Formats: sequence, structure tokens, C-alpha cells
Amino acid sequence: MNEITPLLAPLVALRRDIHARPELGFAEHGTAARIAKVLRETGLEVHEGIGGTGVVGVLRAGHGPRTLGLRADMDALPIEERTGLAWQSTVPGCFHGCGHDGHVAMLLGAAQVLARDPQFSGTVHFIFQPAEEGLGGARAMIEDGLFERFDCERVYALHNWPALPAGTIATRPGPIMGAADKFAIEIVGRGGHAALPHDTPDTILAAASLVQQLNTVIGRDVPPSANAVLSVTEIHGGHAHNVLPASVRVGGTVRSFDPAVQDRIEERMRQILRGIEASFEVTARFDYDRYYPATINDPAAAHDALTIAASVGEALLAREPAATSEDFSFMLQQRPGAYLWLGQGRGENPPPLHNPHYDFNDDVMETGIRLHVALARHWLAD
Repeated sequence: MNEITPLLAPLVALRRDIHARPELGFAEHGTAARIAKVLRETGLEVHEGIGGTGVVGVLRAGHGPRTLGLRADMDALPIEERTGLAWQSTVPGCFHGCGHDGHVAMLLGAAQVLARDPQFSGTVHFIFQPAEEGLGGARAMIEDGLFERFDCERVYALHNWPALPAGTIATRPGPIMGAADKFAIEIVGRGGHAALPHDTPDTILAAASLVQQLNTVIGRDVPPSANAVLSVTEIHGGHAHNVLPASVRVGGTVRSFDPAVQDRIEERMRQILRGIEASFEVTARFDYDRYYPATINDPAAAHDALTIAASVGEALLAREPAATSEDFSFMLQQRPGAYLWLGQGRGENPPPLHNPHYDFNDDVMETGIRLHVALARHWLAD
């Protein structure tokens, strides 16, 4: 029997119980309390309320000066679960559709293994972060003094990845997740009778032209060698067949991996809007929010992670980054480190993340625990 086997059944039970009682970003009070309780029972020094509901467990061994941060996110999504599982969410409109319940369980398991048999000399900070899903919980923890209070010379995070075979571990140097920007545009005219379009700026027509032009930005203004996405996802305007609406709202998202490309896309959007204003005699109000930067791995940390992953399971160099975003990016702006994917795919066409039929694959929990433990023992080797 290995050091992890006795922990798996209790950790799976904990994971499923957290799954049944999900909490949204900055409201993870019950989840945070359970994490703190397990960490204390494991013998760690525990700090709560960091960046709102964040928890940090501190484990010291030997006299080594090195420090490491291992991070797990713990918030759920505002989605109605449709798995029908025995541990399905009991909270209407809220469920762990991204596997953060599994991330919590794996990091707690690593804390238990390392507390019982450290085999390292230094300090590990187990970081349980709130509000990853669009609310910037990592930034909140940093602004609350995370790295001043808990110094981390290097920091790692692990996320389950349904697109990879179960147990496979992948990462890459440089960009691994995209910068996430969101935009909201309001096209304002006067409103008037649909039978008299010559008297009223047509905001619907202006919005239609805007959407067409925005969809040329990536193909015509971004170098072919760069990866970027611009998607219009919302159009709201009008309420009657015989009325030209006074305003139309258009919204969407931009994903990119290079700040220079990010700048170019935003500026090109502004240029297009100036043209729309002149062409249709409307006014355009533009709100562009760069809410998550690109997640960029430190090359040395990513190389180390791949080497260590190969001792735990099958390690892969990720061929390209994902356009989805991750607020671990804020931590990587502060400290060198890397973000890793843990394959959890099973069968053909497993439900993707953020899907109402998704559930974390408990079969990969042991691999995730082993990876966390190996990262700590490598970086803090005596």
C-alpha cells in the first residue's frame, strides 16, 4: 500500500460533499471552513480570510530557506447541474462545473502526504483561492498581501483537462492560457418610426455593420503567426416591429496571448467604432475591460514541471495554449511558476468544462496528489 491509498476514499467523499454544496466566488464560506479544518487536523498552520474567503496552509520542514506555493481554486459556477449523480448539487443554479472541488481535494491530499512524510527542507504554502471564475480572486489575495505574508519563490497550479486522456499531465513554457477581455458597446441614435428611416439614425443597421466589421479584425489586423479570438456574443435592441430603437447594445469577448496583439485589437475596434459613428450618424459608447491577463509560464518552471510529471505519469509538452482564461495569471505576474493540465478524459466525447453534464473524474485524484507532492519535494530538496 502506498502513502496515498489510505487517503483516497475520504478525499473522494470530501470532494463529492463539496460538489453537493457548491458556493460561488467570494461566497465560499463553508468550503473555506472545511478546508481550514482539514488543514488544522493535518497539523498545518492555517490562515483564513485572505482576499475575502481565501485560505493558506503553511507546512515547514527542516531548515531550508526555499519556499513554494501550490494553488487550488475553490469556487463553483452559476450553472444548473444535469448529471443526475448521487452527489449532484443541492443548490439551484450553482454547481462545480469546472472541477474546483477536485482541485481542493487533490491539494488537501498533498498537504496530508507531505505533513506525514515531508522528505523536503523548506516551506510549502498551500493556497486555496476564491473566485477564479471571472471575479479575480487571485488578484484579491495578492492585494491582501498574499506574497508578502507567504513568500513563494515559485508557484504552481493544476487544472483538470477533459480533452486530455485521464492521468496525462501537460504544460508548456510561455503562454498557456489566454488573456480575457470583454467589451460592451452601446450604439445610440434618437429612435423613431420605422416607416420614416430618413428621419432617424438606424441603430439596428449600424449594429449589423459593426458586427460584420468586428469579425474582420482577427483575419485582417492580427498577424497570421499570432493567436487571437474575437467573438460577438450579445446583441440587444428593439421592442416593436414599427419602431427604430434609440439604442442597441453589442457585447462579446477577446482572447489573446501577446500584449501587443491585445493592444492592436482594442485600437482597431475603436477605429471601427469611429467609422460607424460617422457612417450612421450615431454615437458609440465603448467599454473594454481587460479583466484577466494571459497566463504565461516561466520557462524554467515549466521545464521542471514536465520533468517531474514524467516521474508521476505520462508527461506531454502542450502544443499550443488554450484560448480560455485563468486568473492564476496574476500570480505568475508576481512570481515565477507554471500552470499545468491534468487529463481527466474518459470514454468518447467527455463533457467539457462548464458543461451541465460535467463531473470531476475521481480516478485521476491520485495522480494529481502525486504531482503536487513531487513538485514540492523537488523544489525543496534538502
